[in-house]
Order: sequence, then C-alpha cells, then structure tokens
Amino acid sequence: MSERIGILSSQRGYHALALEESVRNRGCEPVFFNIARLAGRIGGNPVVEARGERLDNCSAHLIRTIPTGSLEQVIFRMDVLHRLEKLGVPVINSGAAIERTVDKYYTSFLLADAGLPTPRSLVTEDFESALNACREMGDVVIKPLFGSEGKGMVRASDEETAYRVLRAWEMNRYVFYIQEYLPHFQKDVRAFVIGDSVVAAMQRNGKGWKTNYSKGAELVPLELGAEMNSLALSAVQTIGLDYAGVDLMQAEDGKIYVIEINGIPGWRGLQKVTDVDVPGRIVDHVLLKIHRGDTESAEK
Repeated sequence: MSERIGILSSQRGYHALALEESVRNRGCEPVFFNIARLAGRIGGNPVVEARGERLDNCSAHLIRTIPTGSLEQVIFRMDVLHRLEKLGVPVINSGAAIERTVDKYYTSFLLADAGLPTPRSLVTEDFESALNACREMGDVVIKPLFGSEGKGMVRASDEETAYRVLRAWEMNRYVFYIQEYLPHFQKDVRAFVIGDSVVAAMQRNGKGWKTNYSKGAELVPLELGAEMNSLALSAVQTIGLDYAGVDLMQAEDGKIYVIEINGIPGWRGLQKVTDVDVPGRIVDHVLLKIHRGDTESAEK
C-alpha cells in the first residue's frame, strides 16, 4: 500500500503543487489539507480532521504555511501539529521547530547561545529601550518579530527616522526587533539544507540593502565554502529542523553571520539557478524518515 503524505497549507499554490507532484512521482498519494479548516476531537474519531478528511491516517505531513490570524487561531494550528506528533505521525518540520523559527527572537537567542555568529539585536515592547538601542547601534534594521521575504523591514540610520518608525509601531502594539545593520555589499547567501547536507545554494545580489528574491534581487548559483556550509548545517541542527533555508551574510569586515532561518522555506527562486529537484529531495527525506520510523517500531 502506498504512503499517504499530507500537505498542509492555506492554499494549493506553487510549493504545495510541486510537493504533490513529487509525492505522486514516488508512487505515493498526496493529500492536501487546508490548515485553516482543521478540527480536533477529544474522545472521538477521527481524532484530527479537515472537513471530514482524516489527518491521522497519513504516514507524514509536510507543512507549507502557517497563515496569519488571531493568537487563538495560530496557537490552535500549532496545537494540531503537536497532536499529530503525539499520535506518532511525523510532521515536517515539527511544530516545535516551526515555533522556534517563526519567532525571530527565539531563533536569534538559540543561535547565539549555541555560539553561532548572529548580529547584535534587541527585542522589546518598551519604546525607550528600543530608541536607546537604535542610538547605541547607530545604523539598524527594525523588523517585525514575525515575518518573511523582507516585508515590513525598515532601515533607520539616524535617530529621527528610528523615532518615527518606533512611534508608529508602538501605536499598533508591535514588539520591536532591532538588529544592527551590517554593511554587506548588498548581497547575501541562501543555503537550502535538507537532512544533514546543503543541497543547493545561491547568492542574492540586491538592488538596495534588501536582498530578497521577492524584492527583485539577482540570483546567482553558488558552491558554498567550508565555513558557510558548516554554519548552515550547525544552524539547522541547533533549531532542530528537517529542512530549512538559511540566510548567511559576509559583512564587509569579512565575518560571516547567520542572519535568519526559515523553517517553511520557499525555493521558487533557488530552482531557477539549480538543477537539483528541491521538492523531490524534500519528499525523499520525508519517505526516509517514515521508513526509519517503521524500522525503529519493528525493532521495539
């Protein structure tokens, strides 16, 4: 009997469809679930469902998006992922690992505590503490605590700009995530890690200080050097991810930093500059994880 692989997302977009095709190509059955339609039962069957479709009889689940919503909605979606894992269904990436990466403060202190180089940052709800950090660092990037693709990030290289940005964010009850700006020749590196290897990497040459593909950066294939390769793998291991996109930056002083880790990474841009079948490699990793779990269960 072929494996049933669940794909949880808010919509069947580019990435979900690519994963579905890769699952079919390996003789398995993909099952799409809208992550905003989940229902969990206590004392009943099915234990977890989405509009009548069971999630707990899949061999594994691949998480593609955790969409924005109220605090209750987001927590419930994460609770369902934890419930599936309690039922013995692998979730990739795991709920705990996703929680560590969607929150930039959580990610940053885990990296720093592990001794990995990451930029100086301050996270606070307090306006005065935030403004003092901007004064201290001089040139900063103010980021949303939750966010991706460079959305909402503002660079403030003077106190007046920092003051205006922080006051606007304060009115909307945002948490301030303030990170020192590192001069970086307007380029950085995205390393795509699956399991214990970097399967592909690219350099992103930005048109400005932001280097995101979604912001029009030029993409160039890259063979990572030993230091960047080691940092990418160490970062993923520290956070506990099965696969991830790791953003690395070499500052103008030559030091290499881990900037961010994406636990639900896209690969649309990367696929344009590499022959590696990225979604296929992800599915291969999932199937290996399933079969290793079957072996471990049989041995017990």
